[in-house]
Amino acid sequence: MTDKHIGFIGLGIMGQPMATHLINAGYDLTVYDLFLARTEPLVALGARAAGSCRELAAVSDVVITMVPDSPDAEAAYLGENGVLAGVRADTLLIDMSTISPVTAMDIAKQAAKLGCPMLDAPVSGGDVGAKNATLSIMVGGDAAAFDRARPILERMGTPTLCGQSGAGQTVKACNQIQVALNYLGMSEALVLGAKAGVDPAVIIQVLSKGLAQSRVMDQRGQRVIHGDFAPGFRSRFHYKDLHIILETARAFGCSLPGTALAFELFAAMQANDMGDLDHSALIRIIEMLSHTEARSQG
Repeated sequence: MTDKHIGFIGLGIMGQPMATHLINAGYDLTVYDLFLARTEPLVALGARAAGSCRELAAVSDVVITMVPDSPDAEAAYLGENGVLAGVRADTLLIDMSTISPVTAMDIAKQAAKLGCPMLDAPVSGGDVGAKNATLSIMVGGDAAAFDRARPILERMGTPTLCGQSGAGQTVKACNQIQVALNYLGMSEALVLGAKAGVDPAVIIQVLSKGLAQSRVMDQRGQRVIHGDFAPGFRSRFHYKDLHIILETARAFGCSLPGTALAFELFAAMQANDMGDLDHSALIRIIEMLSHTEARSQG
């Protein structure tokens, strides 16, 4: 197996199962997280824990990062004890975080100076996709680097090369627009129906059979109408993504009125201490505005 030694940084809700798939596929994994306890389940499966990103990079053929935001990616790669401080030439770098396309391109340029190819490879599919290895993986970077990374990425989902450096992050931004607006549409539909006296379970059943059907409804609809907002993807991260999207839109002179509305509603979630709830909890803001609760009694 080429590129057998993989370093994986960031072992949260998404990173933990993604790294587990790589261990199960036979890769030799070294792991690191700012919260040491997160490394323990993977060490129990045979991984080794590193003391820093720099230490991890020094023993890896491939480094994968899955961190929350652009500043976290910059710290992981460019910090004093970051990946680029310990990396060897020709180490393949894959950032699977969702960050600014501008940041992705900047880090890739710094990596190229050291002879390291880099891909931005954000994902969609939430915790369910991470656990089931069915993530959609949007990749930006050189085609040769993508071909090298493909066998690894396919252990976690379905990778698609979207273009040059930054293109993966741009397509992920498009994805997050669609997901946010799908949640908003589902929330408003359920709240209107509930306000008018219709069981939300009936609304989900009917809408799932027609043009209104969506993956959001399929994966989260039943949880929403039963009040289960345990995080598969925390709303504060989607809020962060929408902020990045609007900044990117301004840079390209693109008007995104629906995204701007979604951003304000996700901002209201943060102001009401809902940042650690699943992004499907957006419905709770619509419920507050309408003084009703869209919950099934069944």
